[in-house]
Amino acid sequence: MDNMLQIESSRIEQDLLGKKQIPQHSYYGIHTLRAIENFQISGLAVGQQVHFIRALAQVKKAAAQTNLHFQKISEQQSSAIQQACDELIHQPQEWQDAFPLDPYQGGAGTSINMNANEVIANRALELLGHRKGDYHILHPNDHVNTSQSTNDVYPTALRLATYTRLDELLHVQKSLIDTLYSKASEFQFVIKMGRTQLQDAVPMTLEQEFRAFATLLKEDLKLIEQMRQLLLEVNLGATAIGTGVNTPDGYAKHAVHTLAKITGLPLKGAEDYVEATSDCGVFIILSSSLKRLA
Repeated sequence: MDNMLQIESSRIEQDLLGKKQIPQHSYYGIHTLRAIENFQISGLAVGQQVHFIRALAQVKKAAAQTNLHFQKISEQQSSAIQQACDELIHQPQEWQDAFPLDPYQGGAGTSINMNANEVIANRALELLGHRKGDYHILHPNDHVNTSQSTNDVYPTALRLATYTRLDELLHVQKSLIDTLYSKASEFQFVIKMGRTQLQDAVPMTLEQEFRAFATLLKEDLKLIEQMRQLLLEVNLGATAIGTGVNTPDGYAKHAVHTLAKITGLPLKGAEDYVEATSDCGVFIILSSSLKRLA
């Protein structure tokens, strides 16, 4: 009886390493399960980052539309994939348990990309009236990941998520600047000693000091807003190394244009996709501006 219950509550999936039992309720599949076993590093989970889940789904939706345009997948497959993506886009917090992977892992994010492919594929299968794991109908790799690679999906999603996440920081920063200016006006008649070399020097007002604080934060605000614009240049369509191998002619341009419409952001394709696929410079520059703020 126990064995029968175990069989009923799980499904069998297979990869090149063999077969594994997957909990029947799980939207992720065997690749995600292998990654859970291999990468136990931080105790954190990708699912905690709802901005990133949303961004991954936006990328996959753009790919599904573009693949339909180039007749790489059927209209039924594209529609189901897009519906599944919409659920992740509009309610990413409802899908946190479906993304249990540690954010620190090898393979440039391959396991996270596969996690997204499996979740979207299995939800799409449900929407089509099939069981999770019926991959002969709609497959994580062959359909959800068509014309894509981790090396263009992951950095594009990371850029989108980072850009959106910075909205929260900039909103709070603007509020703090306004508050400091308000306090500066309140303190305009308060006299204090200005200090140099860790010693009292010459008189100043507390207004002048608080206004300087506000100005400093305003400069950082401009810097971060300027630097984050670099995130809007993406390499979607580059596939593995930037050459666009395994994509139809025009795929990258169409995919980026579609993603821009989905996100509402003025995205543009990279000037050089090979360079963009290997370059992490934008994150170094952005990190530097955030360190200045800190």
